[in-house]
Amino acid sequence: MFATPSIDAEPPLLEVEALSKRFVLHARDGLALEVMRELSFSLRRAECLVLDGPSGIGKSTLLKLIHGDYLASGGRIRLNFADGPLELTELPASAWHRLRARTIGYVSQFLRVVPRVPAEEVVIEPLLARGVDERTARDRAREMLARLNLPERLWRLPPGTFSGGEQQRVNLARAFVVDYPILLLDEPTASLDGANREVVIELIDRARRRGAGMIGIFHDPDVRERVADRRLALEGHLLGAREGIRR
Repeated sequence: MFATPSIDAEPPLLEVEALSKRFVLHARDGLALEVMRELSFSLRRAECLVLDGPSGIGKSTLLKLIHGDYLASGGRIRLNFADGPLELTELPASAWHRLRARTIGYVSQFLRVVPRVPAEEVVIEPLLARGVDERTARDRAREMLARLNLPERLWRLPPGTFSGGEQQRVNLARAFVVDYPILLLDEPTASLDGANREVVIELIDRARRRGAGMIGIFHDPDVRERVADRRLALEGHLLGAREGIRR
């Protein structure tokens, strides 16, 4: 059902139209809190689109809407596949697992895994979900963990015992080990030292070269400048866009 989007397709890989989101606070007598209103933009292939704006403006909420963790209150999110568009705002809950396994990768701010599952198995899981044989999956997972400088002695340990930076490297390995057409990056360099920030920048560049479209949140100004092809400036509940030049 979910083929890889064509990198030569027009219109763009992803289109967001008049997207709105409000949360209903049932503990506050049903108070409705509007966090996003009439937001529109598109994502092209081979592009890293960086979201600009202060904390709390709704950047992470936007990524969660695209990933299906939150339901939109209004508007549309559309993926354009080679055989036609797919409306994510109309996608049934039963279809999201397969879409995430094959099409949309996500690096969240926090690693959420089943307790006692070793780090290597955490990284292997998305490859197995795509039908990669176990031996190949294990080789690719180990290569990615080594590239992110996670000591081999930790690979067979559950990441719940790791430091914040070590957990983030497992999180990154899990996302970048798969060639997702679309990647959502929520503070991917948080908790990382300078050497591992450079590795993440290299991984983003590699994903760009193979045609992936990426939407990212980066509070590190140096990283933001180095990876951004375009920027979207979020102000209040509205979206303004300005072109950025990748350095």
